[in-house]
Amino acid sequence: MDVKTTYLTVTTSGDGDIQDLTQAVEDSLTNSQVLNGLATLFTASATSGLSTLEYEPGCIEDLKRLFDEILPADRDYLHNLRWGDGNGHSHIRAALLKPSLTIPVVEGKLTLGTWQSIILVDFDNRPRKRELILQILGK
Repeated sequence: MDVKTTYLTVTTSGDGDIQDLTQAVEDSLTNSQVLNGLATLFTASATSGLSTLEYEPGCIEDLKRLFDEILPADRDYLHNLRWGDGNGHSHIRAALLKPSLTIPVVEGKLTLGTWQSIILVDFDNRPRKRELILQILGK
């Protein structure tokens, strides 16, 4: 089994910015020459998360609204009291979404559904430069 590691750098605007990573992951998969296996993506961050979503304006805004409703930024968070950085909500939101995503690779293609895109959501309260680790495992 081969393991190919790639780093993807993404600049975000923070505050729930959602970035489509699908093409970057597909390009890395093509370059890896792995035909069958797994693609695992990880964001080394406590305030961002990964998921899949139909990447269209309505779904994007619906997801942002959902997080604003269940974990509003203006609520009192104990994290903010300790650190004073105002991003307590960002940490909790990221914990719900999770930092990693694994997608099967079959015949050199990601097995995403027709409307499924790979997304990074940056919940931090300021712009960030995120480095993601992509490992493609297989033959």
